[in-house]
Amino acid sequence: MDLSFSLEIPSPMEQQEEIASEQELIIIGGGPAGFTAAVYAARADLKPLVLVGPAPGGQAATTEKMENFPGFPEGIGGQALASLIQEQAEGFGARLVYDEVIAVDFSQRPFKIKTYEREYTAQAVIIATGAKPRRLGVPGEAKFIGRGVSFCATCDGFFYRDKTVVVVGGGDSAMDESQFLSKFAKKVYIVHRRDKFRATKHLVDRALANPKIEFILNTVVEEILGEDKVTGVRLRRVDTGEVSELAADGVFVYIGLDPNTKLFEGQIALDDQKYIITDKRQRTNIPGVFAAGDVQDPDFRQVVIAAGTGAAAAIAAEHYLSGQAR
Repeated sequence: MDLSFSLEIPSPMEQQEEIASEQELIIIGGGPAGFTAAVYAARADLKPLVLVGPAPGGQAATTEKMENFPGFPEGIGGQALASLIQEQAEGFGARLVYDEVIAVDFSQRPFKIKTYEREYTAQAVIIATGAKPRRLGVPGEAKFIGRGVSFCATCDGFFYRDKTVVVVGGGDSAMDESQFLSKFAKKVYIVHRRDKFRATKHLVDRALANPKIEFILNTVVEEILGEDKVTGVRLRRVDTGEVSELAADGVFVYIGLDPNTKLFEGQIALDDQKYIITDKRQRTNIPGVFAAGDVQDPDFRQVVIAAGTGAAAAIAAEHYLSGQAR
């Protein structure tokens, strides 16, 4: 069964010619949470408009293979999964526009949502803008992005065939992407600041069994070295303070995510980590504004959970719009 898909991106202006500026429900974001919300909202005949934004498929699209999403015992690529949910949403009547939201006004209904191309109003909004990879914040990182520093092994792994790479992190993403990189690289070093991992035991055991992968624990990256491109990293042991250098051609950073909420600062309540605060029905502090997925989930960061919150947000939005808010 062929599960390879690509997300085609039409021109925003071409898409918007027949779409009214006044909408009942707008979903901001086109990852698993946003697309699942669109499935449920479209089935409720809300005719949702999905403003997909700059990253179709969200973080899921950068994952080569998911083995823990229900219904796919052999695994499925993140982009393929997002494409399937998108296709399902459009089949029920959801409309997608590949334009990015640049400003919102939630001070009164109808809510105002401005994109690069035009402005919309909506009676209800579901925010599903996801999260972006967190940076190390060390010298050399910003300089070498695209020249040896990456946050996406699926995107850039091919360029490191027969080379040496460093993966920074100790969670599921670090383990998953190290496995992927080992298909190309001759050596993968996993650098982690602790001697224990957030990653599931299955993923850690698989990495430990891979002869191409070596762990460097109780260690942090203090600097990314190079002139025109990455040539190595400066490391420091957290227990002894010992400093050393490790030659490498690339550095892949997987130390967590930061929510994409800058757009909503001052508009809705955020916690101290800038995640949107929601209740168990995905409601924010603004009636009629809901949130789903990684943008409001600092704990689990799983595609299946993002999809579930997207469904919950759509159901809650339908109740709100029908005057049956619970």
